Amino acid sequence: MSQDIVPVISLADREIDSQLISLIPIKVLKKHTVVPISRRGSTITVATADPTNIFAADELKFITGYNIEMVVAKREEIEQLIGVVRLGGDEVLEGMGEESAIAAYNEAGDGSIDFAADSLLELEDFDSLVSGAVDDIEVVEDIDEGELSENVDAPIIKLVNSMLLKAIHMKVSDIHVEPYERQMRVRYRLDGVLKNVMTLPVQLKMPILSRLKVMAHLDIAERRLPQDGRIKLKIGKGREMDFRVSSLPTLFGEKIVLRLLDKSNLQLDMTKLGFEESSLDVFRHNVSQPWGMVLVTGPTGSGKTTTLYSALSELNKEDTNIMTAEDPVEYNLLGINQVQMADQIGLNFAAALRSFLRQDPDVILVGEIRDFETAEISIKAALTGHLVLSTLHTNDAPSTVNRLINMGIEPFLVSSSVNLILAQRLARKICSKCVGPAESNVAAMEQLGMTPEDIREVTPMKGQGCAVCSNTGCKGRVALYEVMALSPEIKEAIVMGASATEIKELAVENGMDTLRLAGIKKIKAGLLSLEEVLRVTKGD
Repeated sequence: MSQDIVPVISLADREIDSQLISLIPIKVLKKHTVVPISRRGSTITVATADPTNIFAADELKFITGYNIEMVVAKREEIEQLIGVVRLGGDEVLEGMGEESAIAAYNEAGDGSIDFAADSLLELEDFDSLVSGAVDDIEVVEDIDEGELSENVDAPIIKLVNSMLLKAIHMKVSDIHVEPYERQMRVRYRLDGVLKNVMTLPVQLKMPILSRLKVMAHLDIAERRLPQDGRIKLKIGKGREMDFRVSSLPTLFGEKIVLRLLDKSNLQLDMTKLGFEESSLDVFRHNVSQPWGMVLVTGPTGSGKTTTLYSALSELNKEDTNIMTAEDPVEYNLLGINQVQMADQIGLNFAAALRSFLRQDPDVILVGEIRDFETAEISIKAALTGHLVLSTLHTNDAPSTVNRLINMGIEPFLVSSSVNLILAQRLARKICSKCVGPAESNVAAMEQLGMTPEDIREVTPMKGQGCAVCSNTGCKGRVALYEVMALSPEIKEAIVMGASATEIKELAVENGMDTLRLAGIKKIKAGLLSLEEVLRVTKGD
């Protein structure tokens, strides 16, 4: 780059654009002696005192996510503007609470950053939570992003860190960052339900998305293809948190979804998952068998991984070789050999299973049975002296048998290999701080299939709404389980070609609680509302 082909401008009497200047940490401005002066579409014009500095534009593009157009100005004029920034910009923001940092992005008087009125994210609570804590967030094994990582008080970085910290504090399962034509929306999935928590001005779209992509080791220049990554954060002293990150190009930019993986919240104690005592005994008995197959079914996000990990936790002993094939590996478990699938190089579930069988395994976990090949190898492993745990996507336990048969597995192989099938759902618990009697709803109780005696004697409870549950009436979740052990009668029925309905009737006769019956028991215990059980067992 030479000065005669770069436009030369004067910065005399030029005013600072506070939104624009906040995109770049003060240390970067000083290091390169540069200052951003205007923005047009996806391009920022930056004044530099040294047009031969070929690294400045690259670093600025990396930090902001914008294309950079360089112009030349006098060094003293640039330094004067940087001095104004120091007096009125970053150094002031360093002392601000989060509310003030957010306000720095508001266009005067228009409230362009809008926290939803009934949001879970109250400003006062947000400010007190972030104060003194947000700066403790450290990106673990972050790429060399220089001043960007160091200057955690830069408003964009502070805002993103605060967004993550608040989600961790609230035990959110997913964060959705969604760009639209005139704004950007942030939603949290809490207890299985998405809730709008923040609306941001469209000007923040690129900086926020770029910051998240940098943290997740994604290619910030690639905006046309989906990408997957991972963020590792260290919070305070010793606590680490993982985020699984997925980006997807949409009409107005990339949508990013972050799945929170907090090992400290991983419940590995079977007794605390929500099993009824009789169902827990059946499950424990079958996962302690030396061979055979145990299948866990349910929709995405129903807690299947937690249930399987709790089983592995009990089986994880010195004399047991446990191998898992997962896509993705969500939690690292000490003492267990976990393998991450990589379809792009041919490492799928079937390929991993073949290799496992040459590794002298005792217990094998297959993340999901998706096709005939995986099902066939899993069943052969179960029939040759290995305990195999896996998942399927079916609505209930009995229909899992038909799913395997429809994949091409012979009925006699299903009957011979499968020991137990468990279906599950996650239901939102009534908030313990505002629980109270619900209005009488005989029609709903009858719809659930409650007996006339239950309808007369049971008083369903409901959360009334309070500050603890953000006026939702629900706080936390509990699992409903349908545990079907394959008795000799059920095995014979499978070989004879019984339908899912016939298998279900046999299982109920043998003492199986359906998902709906498990929900009714939770209603009687005062843990779940009528409406919640109807919601999660719809179609049962």
